[in-house]
Amino acid sequence: MSFAAQLEDRARALGRAVAFPEAGDPRVVEAALRLARRGILRPVLVSARSETEAVLARLGDAGRTAGDAHADGVRRADGRIEVAALPQGADSPLDWAAEMLRAGEVDGVVAGAVHATAQVVRTALDRVGLRAGVRTLSSSFLMEVADFRGRGPEVLAFADAGVVPSPRPEQLAEIAAETARVRRWVAGGEPRVAFLSYSTLGSARGPRIDAVREATRRFREACPSVAADGELQADAALVPEVARVKAPGSPVAGRANVLVFPDLDAANIAYKLVQRLAGARALGPILQGLAAPMADLSRGASADEIARVAAVVALLGADREVAGAG
Repeated sequence: MSFAAQLEDRARALGRAVAFPEAGDPRVVEAALRLARRGILRPVLVSARSETEAVLARLGDAGRTAGDAHADGVRRADGRIEVAALPQGADSPLDWAAEMLRAGEVDGVVAGAVHATAQVVRTALDRVGLRAGVRTLSSSFLMEVADFRGRGPEVLAFADAGVVPSPRPEQLAEIAAETARVRRWVAGGEPRVAFLSYSTLGSARGPRIDAVREATRRFREACPSVAADGELQADAALVPEVARVKAPGSPVAGRANVLVFPDLDAANIAYKLVQRLAGARALGPILQGLAAPMADLSRGASADEIARVAAVVALLGADREVAGAG
């Protein structure tokens, strides 16, 4: 069974509700219809009151079977999709969706098809807040890649490709911890964390390498049960034959499934290259460290990608104690 199919099956069993505050975008409506038809989760399309009828029209048959509006502005479509009109006094659909999440009315929020990352992140911090003990909001992408190690298709986590531009060592260590938790919760199996650099275990020197080494040290102290190593070049982290030459004896080299990049530039460029040139499926960015789960979509996301990210968010919403991190 493919990773996408596994996500759908696991999300379906939970029966979660996920809010989509960009109901005016046709891709979002199409994703909601797919999710509802397959019974993966219960989509809640949050719209401005002026857009509600247009959103219902896009739902087609589901929209035409909608019941009367409730006093709070929520309408149900065919028992599978809700269209929530913005209440009087609410600032925006994005803000209201985050308020619904904070109040426990939905289990997750998926946005970013229209809104810029800065807007989604600011709303998440203001309305939902960080989980206890977390100091840095970050993000990760789950990359479903084709067989490259003779083990079949794999799921790799890339971080941070969406939020923190130039993380300090302590932030990089926390990003790694959050990403490891997301990967374990969503993809299963044990995370193996590689802190990436242009150097492998002392092959070069410089302040940027020192920062990656310090992040590795801090991560090992905070998460001693999780296999980790750094600094590692990408080929040493991923390719067993290269690892045997560059990093013999490493607990992670050649086997890494969590890739922690030194900065946002490197991570964002890497995920887009792997997605576009290698045909990998990119799920995310998943916002990490929040008190409840939200995802910030790439504005180029397709309806299919939006639906898969929503399934991930539904899984992360299964337990508020692990929401947003896994």
